[in-house]
Amino acid sequence: MKVLLLLLSGFKYLKFGKLLATGGSMLLSVAAYAWVFGWRYAAGFVLLLLVHELGHYVAARQRGLEVGAPVFIPFVGAWIQLKDQPLNADTEAYVGLGGPFAGTLASLACYFAARDTGSDLLLALSYAGFFINLFNLIPLSPFDGGRITAVLSPRVWLAGVPVLVALFFWRPSPMLILVAVLAFPNVVRAFKYDPTLPENQAYYGTTLENKLAYGSAYLALVGLLAVMAHDVHEMLAGLR
Repeated sequence: MKVLLLLLSGFKYLKFGKLLATGGSMLLSVAAYAWVFGWRYAAGFVLLLLVHELGHYVAARQRGLEVGAPVFIPFVGAWIQLKDQPLNADTEAYVGLGGPFAGTLASLACYFAARDTGSDLLLALSYAGFFINLFNLIPLSPFDGGRITAVLSPRVWLAGVPVLVALFFWRPSPMLILVAVLAFPNVVRAFKYDPTLPENQAYYGTTLENKLAYGSAYLALVGLLAVMAHDVHEMLAGLR
Protein backbone atom coordinates (compact mmCIF):
# COMPACT_ATOMS: atom_id res chain seq x y z
CA MET A 1 0.00 0.00 0.00
CA LYS A 2 2.82 2.44 0.88
CA VAL A 3 4.61 1.64 -2.37
CA LEU A 4 1.43 2.36 -4.33
CA LEU A 5 0.98 5.66 -2.52
CA LEU A 6 4.54 6.66 -3.34
CA LEU A 7 4.03 5.80 -7.00
CA LEU A 8 0.83 7.81 -7.17
CA SER A 9 2.38 10.77 -5.38
CA GLY A 10 5.05 10.88 -8.06
CA PHE A 11 2.45 12.01 -10.56
CA LYS A 12 2.39 15.45 -8.94
CA TYR A 13 5.61 16.24 -10.77
CA LEU A 14 3.91 15.80 -14.12
CA LYS A 15 2.00 18.52 -15.94
CA PHE A 16 -1.23 16.63 -15.65
CA GLY A 17 -0.35 14.97 -12.36
CA LYS A 18 -3.72 15.36 -10.68
CA LEU A 19 -5.58 14.03 -13.70
CA LEU A 20 -3.20 11.09 -14.03
CA ALA A 21 -3.37 10.25 -10.33
CA THR A 22 -7.17 10.29 -10.32
CA GLY A 23 -7.77 8.77 -13.76
CA GLY A 24 -4.98 6.20 -13.46
CA SER A 25 -6.00 5.03 -10.01
CA MET A 26 -9.64 4.90 -11.12
CA LEU A 27 -8.77 2.67 -14.08
CA LEU A 28 -6.64 0.48 -11.84
CA SER A 29 -9.56 0.12 -9.41
CA VAL A 30 -12.02 -0.67 -12.20
CA ALA A 31 -9.67 -3.35 -13.54
CA ALA A 32 -9.23 -4.88 -10.07
CA TYR A 33 -12.95 -4.91 -9.26
CA ALA A 34 -13.80 -6.14 -12.77
CA TRP A 35 -11.64 -9.20 -12.19
CA VAL A 36 -14.00 -10.18 -9.35
CA PHE A 37 -17.36 -8.60 -10.20
CA GLY A 38 -17.32 -7.85 -13.92
CA TRP A 39 -16.51 -4.57 -15.64
CA ARG A 40 -20.01 -3.02 -15.62
CA TYR A 41 -20.42 -3.37 -11.87
CA ALA A 42 -16.80 -2.32 -11.34
CA ALA A 43 -17.24 0.87 -13.37
CA GLY A 44 -20.45 1.76 -11.56
CA PHE A 45 -18.97 1.08 -8.14
CA VAL A 46 -15.90 3.24 -8.80
CA LEU A 47 -18.15 6.04 -10.07
CA LEU A 48 -20.10 5.87 -6.80
CA LEU A 49 -16.83 6.19 -4.89
CA LEU A 50 -15.89 9.15 -7.08
CA VAL A 51 -19.15 10.95 -6.33
CA HIS A 52 -18.59 10.39 -2.60
CA GLU A 53 -15.09 11.87 -2.77
CA LEU A 54 -16.23 14.77 -4.94
CA GLY A 55 -18.73 15.56 -2.20
CA HIS A 56 -15.82 15.97 0.21
CA TYR A 57 -13.91 17.95 -2.41
CA VAL A 58 -16.72 20.44 -3.03
CA ALA A 59 -17.41 20.84 0.69
CA ALA A 60 -13.73 21.49 1.42
CA ARG A 61 -13.48 24.05 -1.36
CA GLN A 62 -16.62 25.78 -0.10
CA ARG A 63 -14.88 26.22 3.24
CA GLY A 64 -11.79 27.63 1.54
CA LEU A 65 -9.55 24.59 2.06
CA GLU A 66 -6.90 23.57 -0.46
CA VAL A 67 -7.51 19.96 -1.43
CA GLY A 68 -5.99 17.39 -3.74
CA ALA A 69 -7.78 15.37 -6.41
CA PRO A 70 -9.38 12.03 -5.47
CA VAL A 71 -7.08 9.00 -5.47
CA PHE A 72 -8.25 5.36 -5.50
CA ILE A 73 -6.74 2.15 -4.13
CA PRO A 74 -8.44 -1.13 -5.16
CA PHE A 75 -10.29 -2.93 -2.33
CA VAL A 76 -9.38 -0.13 0.07
CA GLY A 77 -11.41 2.78 -1.25
CA ALA A 78 -10.66 6.36 -2.19
CA TRP A 79 -9.78 9.61 -0.50
CA ILE A 80 -8.89 13.23 -1.09
CA GLN A 81 -5.90 14.87 0.53
CA LEU A 82 -6.66 17.95 2.59
CA LYS A 83 -3.66 20.19 2.05
CA ASP A 84 -5.19 22.69 4.50
CA GLN A 85 -6.45 21.19 7.73
CA PRO A 86 -9.77 22.41 9.20
CA LEU A 87 -9.32 25.08 11.85
CA ASN A 88 -12.38 23.99 13.83
CA ALA A 89 -14.73 21.06 14.31
CA ASP A 90 -17.52 22.85 12.47
CA THR A 91 -15.48 22.90 9.26
CA GLU A 92 -14.36 19.30 9.78
CA ALA A 93 -17.97 18.19 10.20
CA TYR A 94 -19.04 20.10 7.08
CA VAL A 95 -16.34 18.45 4.97
CA GLY A 96 -17.04 15.05 6.52
CA LEU A 97 -20.75 15.33 5.76
CA GLY A 98 -20.18 16.28 2.11
CA GLY A 99 -19.06 12.79 1.06
CA PRO A 100 -21.90 10.69 2.53
CA PHE A 101 -24.45 13.29 1.42
CA ALA A 102 -23.29 13.17 -2.21
CA GLY A 103 -22.85 9.40 -2.05
CA THR A 104 -26.38 8.95 -0.73
CA LEU A 105 -27.83 11.04 -3.55
CA ALA A 106 -25.91 8.94 -6.10
CA SER A 107 -27.12 5.71 -4.50
CA LEU A 108 -30.73 6.95 -4.52
CA ALA A 109 -30.35 7.83 -8.20
CA CYS A 110 -29.22 4.24 -8.91
CA TYR A 111 -32.11 2.89 -6.86
CA PHE A 112 -34.84 4.87 -8.61
CA ALA A 113 -33.27 4.17 -12.01
CA ALA A 114 -33.28 0.47 -11.14
CA ARG A 115 -36.96 0.60 -10.19
CA ASP A 116 -37.82 2.39 -13.44
CA THR A 117 -35.78 0.14 -15.72
CA GLY A 118 -35.84 -3.16 -13.84
CA SER A 119 -32.03 -3.25 -13.90
CA ASP A 120 -30.58 -5.71 -11.41
CA LEU A 121 -27.16 -4.13 -11.97
CA LEU A 122 -28.34 -0.69 -10.87
CA LEU A 123 -30.13 -2.23 -7.90
CA ALA A 124 -26.92 -3.98 -6.83
CA LEU A 125 -24.97 -0.75 -7.24
CA SER A 126 -27.50 1.15 -5.15
CA TYR A 127 -27.08 -1.40 -2.36
CA ALA A 128 -23.31 -1.06 -2.53
CA GLY A 129 -23.65 2.72 -2.32
CA PHE A 130 -26.06 2.60 0.62
CA PHE A 131 -23.89 0.15 2.52
CA ILE A 132 -20.56 1.89 1.88
CA ASN A 133 -21.92 5.28 2.91
CA LEU A 134 -23.57 3.80 6.00
CA PHE A 135 -20.29 2.08 6.90
CA ASN A 136 -18.51 5.42 6.56
CA LEU A 137 -20.89 6.97 9.09
CA ILE A 138 -19.61 4.86 11.98
CA PRO A 139 -19.09 7.52 14.69
CA LEU A 140 -15.37 6.98 15.01
CA SER A 141 -12.53 8.89 13.37
CA PRO A 142 -11.11 8.39 10.69
CA PHE A 143 -14.58 7.48 9.37
CA ASP A 144 -16.68 10.33 8.03
CA GLY A 145 -19.06 9.69 10.91
CA GLY A 146 -16.25 10.45 13.35
CA ARG A 147 -15.51 13.74 11.61
CA ILE A 148 -19.17 14.73 11.73
CA THR A 149 -19.88 13.72 15.33
CA ALA A 150 -16.69 15.38 16.59
CA VAL A 151 -18.62 18.66 16.45
CA LEU A 152 -20.77 17.23 19.27
CA SER A 153 -17.84 15.86 21.26
CA PRO A 154 -14.89 13.54 20.54
CA ARG A 155 -16.29 11.34 23.31
CA VAL A 156 -18.97 10.24 20.84
CA TRP A 157 -16.20 8.27 19.15
CA LEU A 158 -16.34 5.78 22.01
CA ALA A 159 -19.77 4.73 20.73
CA GLY A 160 -18.15 3.67 17.47
CA VAL A 161 -15.88 1.11 19.13
CA PRO A 162 -18.58 -1.54 19.82
CA VAL A 163 -19.96 -0.97 16.31
CA LEU A 164 -16.57 -1.73 14.78
CA VAL A 165 -16.09 -4.78 17.01
CA ALA A 166 -19.56 -6.09 16.11
CA LEU A 167 -18.83 -5.67 12.41
CA PHE A 168 -15.62 -7.66 12.77
CA PHE A 169 -17.41 -10.58 14.42
CA TRP A 170 -20.19 -10.39 11.83
CA ARG A 171 -17.88 -10.15 8.81
CA PRO A 172 -14.20 -10.66 9.77
CA SER A 173 -11.96 -8.71 7.43
CA PRO A 174 -8.33 -7.55 7.34
CA MET A 175 -9.71 -4.16 6.26
CA LEU A 176 -11.50 -3.82 9.59
CA ILE A 177 -8.26 -4.60 11.40
CA LEU A 178 -6.51 -1.85 9.42
CA VAL A 179 -9.30 0.58 10.29
CA ALA A 180 -9.07 -0.38 13.96
CA VAL A 181 -5.33 0.35 13.95
CA LEU A 182 -5.95 3.76 12.36
CA ALA A 183 -8.77 4.50 14.79
CA PHE A 184 -6.91 3.47 17.96
CA PRO A 185 -5.13 6.84 18.52
CA ASN A 186 -8.48 8.61 18.22
CA VAL A 187 -10.04 6.26 20.77
CA VAL A 188 -7.25 7.21 23.15
CA ARG A 189 -7.93 10.90 22.39
CA ALA A 190 -11.60 10.38 23.18
CA PHE A 191 -10.76 8.83 26.55
CA LYS A 192 -8.40 11.67 27.40
CA TYR A 193 -10.58 14.46 25.99
CA ASP A 194 -10.90 17.40 28.37
CA PRO A 195 -13.45 19.99 27.20
CA THR A 196 -12.04 22.60 29.58
CA LEU A 197 -8.65 22.83 27.87
CA PRO A 198 -8.29 26.09 25.88
CA GLU A 199 -7.15 24.30 22.69
CA ASN A 200 -10.18 21.99 22.84
CA GLN A 201 -12.53 24.89 23.45
CA ALA A 202 -11.03 26.72 20.47
CA TYR A 203 -11.35 23.75 18.09
CA TYR A 204 -14.52 22.01 19.30
CA GLY A 205 -16.40 25.02 20.58
CA THR A 206 -19.46 25.79 18.48
CA THR A 207 -23.05 26.91 18.90
CA LEU A 208 -25.88 24.68 20.07
CA GLU A 209 -27.60 25.43 16.77
CA ASN A 210 -24.68 23.95 14.83
CA LYS A 211 -24.58 20.90 17.04
CA LEU A 212 -28.28 20.29 16.53
CA ALA A 213 -27.98 20.82 12.77
CA TYR A 214 -25.08 18.41 12.30
CA GLY A 215 -26.50 15.90 14.78
CA SER A 216 -29.87 15.90 13.01
CA ALA A 217 -28.27 15.58 9.57
CA TYR A 218 -26.11 12.71 10.81
CA LEU A 219 -29.02 10.79 12.34
CA ALA A 220 -31.19 11.39 9.27
CA LEU A 221 -28.51 10.03 6.93
CA VAL A 222 -27.85 7.00 9.17
CA GLY A 223 -31.58 6.24 9.36
CA LEU A 224 -32.15 6.62 5.62
CA LEU A 225 -29.11 4.57 4.65
CA ALA A 226 -29.90 1.81 7.16
CA VAL A 227 -33.47 1.46 5.88
CA MET A 228 -32.44 1.56 2.23
CA ALA A 229 -29.55 -0.87 2.68
CA HIS A 230 -31.87 -3.33 4.45
CA ASP A 231 -34.71 -3.03 1.96
CA VAL A 232 -32.51 -3.28 -1.14
CA HIS A 233 -30.68 -6.26 0.37
CA GLU A 234 -34.05 -7.99 0.73
CA MET A 235 -34.91 -7.16 -2.88
CA LEU A 236 -31.63 -8.62 -4.10
CA ALA A 237 -32.14 -11.73 -1.97
CA GLY A 238 -35.49 -12.24 -3.68
CA LEU A 239 -33.77 -12.26 -7.06
CA ARG A 240 -31.52 -15.19 -6.25
